[in-house]
Amino acid sequence: MAEAADFQGTSPSPARRWLLRTGALIAGAPLLAGLLQLSAAPDALAAPKAAPADATGTNTVAVSLDSLSPSAPTDGDTVTVSGTVTNRGKQTITDAHVGLRVGSAPLTTRSSIDSAAKRDGFDQFVDGTEVGGKYVEKFSKLASGVAQPFTISVPVKELDLGADGVYQLGVSLSGQTSAARYDQILGIQRTFLPWHPDEADTRTKTTYLWPLISTSHLTAETGPGERQTPTFRNDDLTKEISAGGRLEQMLSLGKDLDVTWVIDPDLLASVVAMTESYSVRSGSTTVPGRGQAVANAWLADLETAVQGKEVVALPFADPDLASLAQNGKAVTGSLSRLKDATDVAADTVENILHVEPNTEFAWPVNGAVDPSIIKVATSAGADKVIARSDSLQENRGLPYTPTAARPIGGGTTAVVADAQLSTAFQGDMRKAESSTLAVQRFLAQSLMTNLQTDRQRSIVIAPQRMPSASQAQRMAQALTTLQGGTWSQFQDLSAAAEAKPDPNASTRIPSASAYPKSLRKQALPKSAFEEIHGTQSDLDRFKVILNRQSRVVTPFGRTMDREMSTSWRGDAADARAYRDGVQSYLDTLTSQVRLIEKSETKLSGRSATIPVTVQNNLVQGVDNLTLRLTSQLPKRLKIGDDDFDEQSIDISGGHSESVKFTTNAEANGKVDVVAQLYTKDGQKYGSPVVFTVSVTEITPTVMLVIAGGVLLLVLAGFRMYTQRKRAAARQAAEGASQDESADRNSPGEEANTEAASVVHTDGVVHTDEGDSSAEPVADAPEHPSDPAKDTASENTDRSGTGERVDR
Repeated sequence: MAEAADFQGTSPSPARRWLLRTGALIAGAPLLAGLLQLSAAPDALAAPKAAPADATGTNTVAVSLDSLSPSAPTDGDTVTVSGTVTNRGKQTITDAHVGLRVGSAPLTTRSSIDSAAKRDGFDQFVDGTEVGGKYVEKFSKLASGVAQPFTISVPVKELDLGADGVYQLGVSLSGQTSAARYDQILGIQRTFLPWHPDEADTRTKTTYLWPLISTSHLTAETGPGERQTPTFRNDDLTKEISAGGRLEQMLSLGKDLDVTWVIDPDLLASVVAMTESYSVRSGSTTVPGRGQAVANAWLADLETAVQGKEVVALPFADPDLASLAQNGKAVTGSLSRLKDATDVAADTVENILHVEPNTEFAWPVNGAVDPSIIKVATSAGADKVIARSDSLQENRGLPYTPTAARPIGGGTTAVVADAQLSTAFQGDMRKAESSTLAVQRFLAQSLMTNLQTDRQRSIVIAPQRMPSASQAQRMAQALTTLQGGTWSQFQDLSAAAEAKPDPNASTRIPSASAYPKSLRKQALPKSAFEEIHGTQSDLDRFKVILNRQSRVVTPFGRTMDREMSTSWRGDAADARAYRDGVQSYLDTLTSQVRLIEKSETKLSGRSATIPVTVQNNLVQGVDNLTLRLTSQLPKRLKIGDDDFDEQSIDISGGHSESVKFTTNAEANGKVDVVAQLYTKDGQKYGSPVVFTVSVTEITPTVMLVIAGGVLLLVLAGFRMYTQRKRAAARQAAEGASQDESADRNSPGEEANTEAASVVHTDGVVHTDEGDSSAEPVADAPEHPSDPAKDTASENTDRSGTGERVDR
């Protein structure tokens, strides 16, 4: 970044002080050399090989600067520095002491701060003289490998700070070794001391983004009940929002800072899901989640913290805009999914936090942009893109850092975050030394930015998306100092975007070839977006058959948003496993509505029905399904009146239904029949069931039944014939007996006998003289309207030998 070579409006006192110090050193150099030669021991005369300025010598002792307070002192303050010194050499160090050194002059540019931070070794002219006196801590000896703590407190007035600016502050250890028995600088550590005790005439308007973003925690899986108990990938979110966790620290620290909250709605939705019963996946099973209390507490605290503050809502699940632009925009449905994620963001945040969020901003990863990223970022409705100055670089040689807002055409504004300030707290901030140096360097860059010009500017700082707890603590420490300082004032992100742009600032978007290769390697591949599209297509086919689509569409829709999340960068294997899990679960659900397999079916006769069973193991009912049964040989077997027939399906949850199809056989033989479910739009649903139908006009079973019936009829007729024959034989025998009696009787008796054998209309044969107690005639009806009996009356006489008796 271009910047001024000198401070504008700086008083000449630092230069005069530097000249005086330099002159004194030059004038005193011969005298100092003579004194050293007179007093030095013989072995010290050969000391030039181990001179104090030698780089190896200054690395003998490791000096760790663990704390510095206040970070930005003002008049009347006392600066306290503490840390440790460790002898890394093999020889014991004696007559050692730790002292402070203030640079001979304030630094003049932002790049000079970076150069000073990288410089190694000791340079008397740059590092300045030691404050000395009583403001040192002495050690009689430092044994090899042993760390010794130190603390030094110095009033600001003793530091001899001049004009406003950024000064180098060195912490050095001087001592002697057995090989060099004279005082020498054996170790030094540098930091920066911002000095601006009075209120600045023009204060830089500073916007600091405070991101609440996490990885994807929720899966698409839900419980079967009305509540649809959600399932989490793991219980990491509980740890993050618990005391001391990363998100708990971001919240507890951020609520006391002047910041713009940048929130992923998916994080809020996930924490809300934890406030009631939920499950956590543990291997192949799930266990009950136990984070309800911390989830409720965290949400309540967040709602309180954001009241009256600006809240920027990212699209749901923070989609990776660069991956979409580079690999996903050509895949059908990818950009529409980004639009959907943007649309749902505002409602999610407002319903949970009860604040109206700003959804006008898009934030590509690391603020790296190219024309395609800008196009994708604005395609979903955002008209402001948060870029970074190491991507959209200055190319006009400006001697200052320009205002963040830049019009880049098409009604779009690039809000360019300062790269040096935005990356100040990356890396491991758990070590006291690294965190202290990071805070001081951040404050130094901020002050230097303000001192570049008297023109007021708006600066935006966009840190890493997911700061660790230690990084958040250092960020909060620096911001607290900045808020209480004299050169900066807070401004919302929306105000920074609306600020008057600097006409001299660069607005040229870098080409696609300029996009960092390291970031391109981390992008989601095209195959990821193709898999997401495949899942969406399967979901579209599935949802049309459901009575309650929202129970499936909503959790799967949000989960597919998570599949495009920026949080997958650098974790390709885990991202792939997540996508596979979503697809697998959808396949499991769709397979719950299926056709039951059938074995070979035998079809007798020319017409019959074939049953096909559809099973619904879902909790909810399904409809809008059609079952089609198709004959592969319609000339042999027709389904209905053609080669196929269809019937609508409507099945309640947890039930099965058998559907019967009428068939007509045209010829004997085997026919393959295909059963297939279709959605209402004609798309196949699930796998088909193929079974064989064996067609015969008369089967052996039917033949047996017919033969058995004929046999029964023959037997019945034979029985009737024998019974009639016996009845006729008896009547003939009775007639013969009566004839013999008639020969013996008188003519009057014969007449009486003939009269006695007359059959009257009542159907009774009178065999005695007027006696009507005889048996009924076999074939006579009992009543005039009754049909004649087809069997003879039972013979009550005892049967002879071998005679059959009918019972």
